[in-house]
Amino acid sequence: MTVALTSLDVMCIYSGSDGNATRDLYAHLKTFGATGEIAINLFRAQKCSERAKVYRGGGYRGAAFERKQWSIDNLCKALTEHAATLGFGWGWGLDDKTPHFPHVLYVELPTGQVSFHSPVRGLGPDYPRGWDGIPNQSVDRIVRWIGRVLEGPA
Repeated sequence: MTVALTSLDVMCIYSGSDGNATRDLYAHLKTFGATGEIAINLFRAQKCSERAKVYRGGGYRGAAFERKQWSIDNLCKALTEHAATLGFGWGWGLDDKTPHFPHVLYVELPTGQVSFHSPVRGLGPDYPRGWDGIPNQSVDRIVRWIGRVLEGPA
């Protein structure tokens, strides 16, 4: 019997360091096709982004930022392929307040806007709107959206 995952379960996996739990979540999300592919890459990009900000110097920080960029690139590929069909607004903007990471990828989820700063602009369109102005919401919005995906259609 498979146990249904909730937003709380997804947050526990996000907050933890259990590689097996993360792999199991990704495997389950893959069963949701294009939506699952976007969910995996959003989750991974956010987790890598958060981890990269924690590390101070050394190879770990650089590796974390490389993994974050790889995740953003994969997310852009998935969005390029599936966003229009799934109804996601997304695109790239600029943030002149972050000179080392001036490019911002915005994704509009049903739970709200999420964003990722990057040193380079990836694939995809220009974002027609700006930041929603509500800081520190990406983790919650991604986790809640993935919880909804895992619950399936109402």
